[in-house]
Amino acid sequence: MRLTTLLVVLACGCATSSSTGAPSGGASEPADAKERGWRSPASESGAAGGGPVSVAVATLEPKSGSKVTGTARITPSASGVDVLVSVQDAAPGEHGVHIHEKGDCSDPAANNAGPHFNPNSGAHHGGPNTPVRHGGDLGNINVNSSGGGLLVVTVSDLSVDNVVGRSVVVHEKQDDLQSDPSGNSGARIACGVLHGE
Repeated sequence: MRLTTLLVVLACGCATSSSTGAPSGGASEPADAKERGWRSPASESGAAGGGPVSVAVATLEPKSGSKVTGTARITPSASGVDVLVSVQDAAPGEHGVHIHEKGDCSDPAANNAGPHFNPNSGAHHGGPNTPVRHGGDLGNINVNSSGGGLLVVTVSDLSVDNVVGRSVVVHEKQDDLQSDPSGNSGARIACGVLHGE
């Protein structure tokens, strides 16, 4: 009964909402629903059977006047999670990449994403392999002369479930992997909200 009521409310709300709102027309999700960030009540709890989320993904959008785009994908591994971040149209060189506390990339400079995700309250900034670090410290992505880059890193103290609803941010400069709060990595040039699949 509650699900039926929820679907009726969603369907009525969609009739007056913008094209980025939740899809109407029953419980099935259209092909582009995940790209727009909408999840059905079943997907909110993970898989259709109510199990845990198996993967977290984000589409990175340009921020702070940049043209940087990309994707992020976080999957479980035997020793935590595997993080894969790819970018296009970035300046050649190294750029800091972090998981930020809030899943809000609406600000033009991505300031609404908040600070780095730091489940070990009080920990200082570091890199993915330093003994002291924020949970969201992923290190640097190396961008080639064509503007493309790929970061692949395994992080031991994260899970897919605790990153869903947070954001991935790419910064304009190299992360020094030690300076608080963000390794002197500069402006936030790309941001995407992580959602479960």
